[in-house]
Parts: sequence; structure tokens; C-alpha cells
Amino acid sequence: MLTDFFMMADKKDNDDSDVGVVLETKPKTKRPPLYKVLILNDDFTPMEFVVLVLERFFGLSHAQAFELMLTVHKKGVAVVGVFSHEIAETKVAQVMDFAQRHQHPLQCTMEKE
Repeated sequence: MLTDFFMMADKKDNDDSDVGVVLETKPKTKRPPLYKVLILNDDFTPMEFVVLVLERFFGLSHAQAFELMLTVHKKGVAVVGVFSHEIAETKVAQVMDFAQRHQHPLQCTMEKE
């Protein structure tokens, strides 16, 4: 049986009559889902602290952070960024930890976009 295999292999190596076409196929990959990070309003966290959080963890300028803080204050919630799951999760954890360390009840959550 092994000799048959080697004979067939030799025949294939010496036989140039068979022409094959190699097609390169790229696997279709889906983009990972994105997640919105939200800041929720409360009646106790100072506005200045929310501005600081937005500047520090989301890279906003002072003016951008101030405007977004006002949106949170007026509407009760605002999207502060859209990220991959891991980054959104990290940002939420950082904000929540920072708020707790400063004894503020600020809430930050994430939801699928």
C-alpha cells in the first residue's frame, strides 16, 4: 500500500498535464461591535468633577468637557465615547474607580451601539 502511495506521488511529480489553479480566498471578518460609554447625571457629583473625568479619561478639551457635562446635567445622560468592548469596559472601570476614590456617586455605564 505504501509503495502504491509513493508510485502515485512520483507519477504526480512527473506528470505536468494536470494544471491547477490556486484561488486565494480571504476569510470574511466582521468588525467587532462597538460600545457607547455613558455618563449618568446625579444630584450630588459636582459639575467640576464631571468635567475633570471627561478631560482625564476621554481626552476632551476643557470646553468640550464643559459642554458635555451640561448635556449630562440637562438630559440626565450623555454618550461620552464609542469604543471596542475592552476599551469601553476599561474606561467605565476607570471612571467608577476614580469616582469612588473621590467619594462621588457618579455613574458610568456602557451599552452596545
